[in-house]
Amino acid sequence: MALMKRINEKAKSYLSSGFGINTSSYGGRFVNKNGKANVEKQGMHFLHRISWYHTMIDMPTWKFMLVLLTFYVCINFLFAILYFAIGIEYLNGIDPLESEWVKFGETYFFSAQTFTTVGYGHVSPSGFLASTVSALEALIGLLSFAIATGLFFGRFSKPVAFLKFSHNAIIAPYKDITALMIRLTPFKNTNLTDAEAKITVGISIEEDGVMRNKFYSLDLELDKINALTLSWTLVHPITEDSPLYQFTKEDFEAVNGEILVFIKTFDDMFSNTVAIRTSYTFEEVVYGAKFQPMYSRNDANTKTILYLDKLNHFESVAL
Repeated sequence: MALMKRINEKAKSYLSSGFGINTSSYGGRFVNKNGKANVEKQGMHFLHRISWYHTMIDMPTWKFMLVLLTFYVCINFLFAILYFAIGIEYLNGIDPLESEWVKFGETYFFSAQTFTTVGYGHVSPSGFLASTVSALEALIGLLSFAIATGLFFGRFSKPVAFLKFSHNAIIAPYKDITALMIRLTPFKNTNLTDAEAKITVGISIEEDGVMRNKFYSLDLELDKINALTLSWTLVHPITEDSPLYQFTKEDFEAVNGEILVFIKTFDDMFSNTVAIRTSYTFEEVVYGAKFQPMYSRNDANTKTILYLDKLNHFESVAL
């Protein structure tokens, strides 16, 4: 109950956070650093609870290319087995005197040419069964490449908020008090306007002998800016109305809490609103620090230089 006494009575919690309030039913952090909810879904068949489109769009590029390559190799291998089972004699252009491995290789490359509708003409099917299989493979190839093209377009055209957050949140001097500060910056050649920010803190509190998650909205010095072209430091002044009022360094180290950050902005390139989120556990809050400047003018005083590698640079200060 000692912690409950540290939470201001002026700070009002709310129930519309979208996260559970019962700590015994919730494991780990609420939101991962990459912004995805820390939730594993079970109780339904895997194929029913996964969206293949979302999976293919969101997966890393190297995994996406590996999936396409694996599918291409495997499906051609499957059709090569079918052609080989039908009989090499129904594929004109393959020397029957060659070894079995060479003949299978010729069959595999014939399958690849049919699947991609290249058709060099060196090998051609003869007979009803071989021609039927090759026609079916050509159709599957056309449909597969249409799907792959759509996925490529979806990955390149998907609206993404190209923003990076600082690794740590900090408690820094602010005017005559202290403030919670989190820094973010755009890192690609995009034009972001009308940016909005919202910060919520979730704290595990013992209430009537039961541990519960309490969520509080943190007021920001600025929660909206017209243009997000440089870095933006989100500042929550820790006033007497803040749920973090009277929190000490020891409290941040001992209390189970998490700071949730939500950003929404308009991207001129996509002509669409994009959103991103992240979170900081209390263990990732540095008590007594100050962010170092990450932009300055050039030598000719004609341009502002934004140093992206300084996003996480801070220095320790006394509070």
